Amino acid sequence: MADARIQMKNNGPFVVSGPASFVDANGDAFDLKGREVYALCRCTASASQPFCDGSHGKCGFESAETAGEA
Repeated sequence: MADARIQMKNNGPFVVSGPASFVDANGDAFDLKGREVYALCRCTASASQPFCDGSHGKCGFESAETAGEA
């Protein structure tokens, strides 16, 4: 089985790809509708939290960290 990958997009969401489960604080799984690629909101402006709906482009969210800064 391939590993899941989480990629941070500059000024945008976390993009999750590969087989992974995504659960809430109660341990209940989100219905990903069979998708193996989905985006998680970082800007907090998405109307479909915790998923990204593209609101980062309208709210002026800026973030471009790199692994070298950690």
